[in-house]
Amino acid sequence: MPRYKLIIEYDGGPFSGWQIQDNGSTVQGALETAVKAICGEQVRVHGAGRTDAGVHALGQIAHCDIEKPFPPGRLRDGLNAHLRPHPIGVLSAEIVADDFEARFSATKRHYRYRITNHRANLALDIGKTWRVPRHLDTDAMHAAAQRLLGRHDFTTFRDTECQAKSPEKTLDQLDVIRDGDAVSILTSARSFLHSQVRSMVGSLVWVGEGRWSAVDLAAALAARNRAACGPVAPPDGLYLVRVDY
Repeated sequence: MPRYKLIIEYDGGPFSGWQIQDNGSTVQGALETAVKAICGEQVRVHGAGRTDAGVHALGQIAHCDIEKPFPPGRLRDGLNAHLRPHPIGVLSAEIVADDFEARFSATKRHYRYRITNHRANLALDIGKTWRVPRHLDTDAMHAAAQRLLGRHDFTTFRDTECQAKSPEKTLDQLDVIRDGDAVSILTSARSFLHSQVRSMVGSLVWVGEGRWSAVDLAAALAARNRAACGPVAPPDGLYLVRVDY
């Protein structure tokens, strides 16, 4: 039975996240419905990252096993046809080895968080970025962000519903970059805790607004207490950009 690797992009706004739930439309559910429409099989589509409600993806990776063989290009086009009008696009499909796992074979995940730092209301990017009207000192944010690099207990930045066995993660990248009014926060790690990126972003915004210093951010990390976290950034600006294998 061939195993297919899919690269997928989607607008997370209309969905209750990636993972199938009892109530609410999900990206995984839409993909599995499309697969069944093509081949008549009830197939589980496994994702590399369980993005939350409202979180987007530019390069989500998934795998699935389909008994009926398909040329990869035909599978891609068939899925896209049956996914309409959902805002989901299958960018590519390829046959991979039987031991490939979208989630467990991944060596690094890359996320981008978009902030629009101006006072005007959003017009074209509603639901795609976080508008922060107060000016952000992005140099201070970037300098403070470096305090979070390396292996730490990230309990402070971990959702209370997180099911990970350990709060310890190794953060490889956390950069804050400004281009005019557009602020990007780029982060990479092998894996992240539930809501870790959005929790770090919200705390960094407090640094940018002058409410916290780099020392305050480091103290929040050292507290290993969820109550020490700053605000959790909304899902609108978060994108799963790429997954490495």
